[in-house]
Amino acid sequence: MVLSEAAVTNRRFAPGWPLWVFTLSLLPVLLGLGVWQLQRADQKQQLQASIDALQHAPAKTLTQLGGQAPADWQPLSLQGRLDPQHIWLLDNRTRNGQAGVEVLQAFQADSGDWLLINRGWLPWPDRRQPPHISTPPGRLQLQAEKLPASSAGWRPGRRACDADQRSCVIAQLDLDALRAQSALPLLGWSARLSNAGSAALTLDWPALPMSASRHTGYAVQWFSLAAALLALFLWAGFRPQ
Repeated sequence: MVLSEAAVTNRRFAPGWPLWVFTLSLLPVLLGLGVWQLQRADQKQQLQASIDALQHAPAKTLTQLGGQAPADWQPLSLQGRLDPQHIWLLDNRTRNGQAGVEVLQAFQADSGDWLLINRGWLPWPDRRQPPHISTPPGRLQLQAEKLPASSAGWRPGRRACDADQRSCVIAQLDLDALRAQSALPLLGWSARLSNAGSAALTLDWPALPMSASRHTGYAVQWFSLAAALLALFLWAGFRPQ
């Protein structure tokens, strides 16, 4: 017992320069990642709060918007017709483990504006057969919500969509590419249906990709690693005299 106490007493804190370099190089990275995850959690909380608030806001028409793009998730009341000649299938969208697509279709409002509408999800189990997509005829009254901008992905190039039900399959939404391909003056934003109706398919829209609580959990993990690094630095820094 006396020898062990003497050994502890005779240790001094003198970490070498490699330990200093390793700790000072890695610690800011771990702390920075933790702070970044907290910022992401705050952004997700603000986004969810904005979505929740807009769910109770009155729906706006394109005429009321006056040519201005609505806020993300703004409820919309749209009157017009769906164009059966311009349909795109947003691929790799699953529901409950079942493969399928989301159906995007051009919509001409009574005001004359052209808008891309996401009608919802459709199963597509057999890729050898194109899915059957029916377009309700006549003038429609649609309840929708404005979608946030998405990153550019698939560009159609010279490939053109047929005028029948053999719709084009795309990997990601790129409005500029679809506008150029279809020769339609599509607005610079898109919307998705929010209420069931004759035009709606399956509308069980998935939640946000990652919740605020998950980002907070990741932040705790990064800060825990930073604390472990400091503990290791202190433990390894003590040397016998």
